[in-house]
Amino acid sequence: MSRSETTRQIVIDTETTGVDIRMDRVAEIGAVELIDLRPTGRTFHAYINPGVPMPADATAVHGPTDAMLAGCSSFSEVAASLVDFLKDSPLVAHNASFDVGMLNAELQRCGMPALAATVVDTLALARTKYPGAPCSLDSLCRRYGISTAVRTKHGALVDAQLLAEVYVEIIGRQSALELVAVERTGTDIVLPTRQPLPARLTAAELAAHAAMMEVIRERRI
Repeated sequence: MSRSETTRQIVIDTETTGVDIRMDRVAEIGAVELIDLRPTGRTFHAYINPGVPMPADATAVHGPTDAMLAGCSSFSEVAASLVDFLKDSPLVAHNASFDVGMLNAELQRCGMPALAATVVDTLALARTKYPGAPCSLDSLCRRYGISTAVRTKHGALVDAQLLAEVYVEIIGRQSALELVAVERTGTDIVLPTRQPLPARLTAAELAAHAAMMEVIRERRI
């Protein structure tokens, strides 16, 4: 299969100084390249000097401190490399409207256009597939038996790598061409039509099952 026939997606995660897209800043970016739902080993990772203090409660979650980030590049210094890595490939993120919203706010401050790629929100997918169940990244890793031992705190790259595994499980290892698309707003979800699985029972097994059900029905009369 040629490169032009493959489906490229980027699983992306950010760590930030807070949750206010207007006021807070990105402090770490991690992105993982998938080709036909398989990690290629190509990643993008950057710690970023956010230019604002890192709250202690944020450090408690993802680790970076003001001192650690002081010598890092600003977002404007890594923006071109990030956009070049992402290209126009569909993005996959957990609670995508937040991550993509934070990145777009940073790009806007740099005078650069917003990301124009289609976005897949794994949180929306998980809530649709498992209504009422916990759908955090950690909860989904436990559901699918994906080890989180590689991290002690949330980090953008390691979480993107874990999310890549979760995403493949949520999709159910369908063809990458049956992409579940979430509009750029991150709110409207469009699910692909799934084809029913072929029957796994033999004709004899189906006949035996039908006979058993008939006996059950007769006993209930």
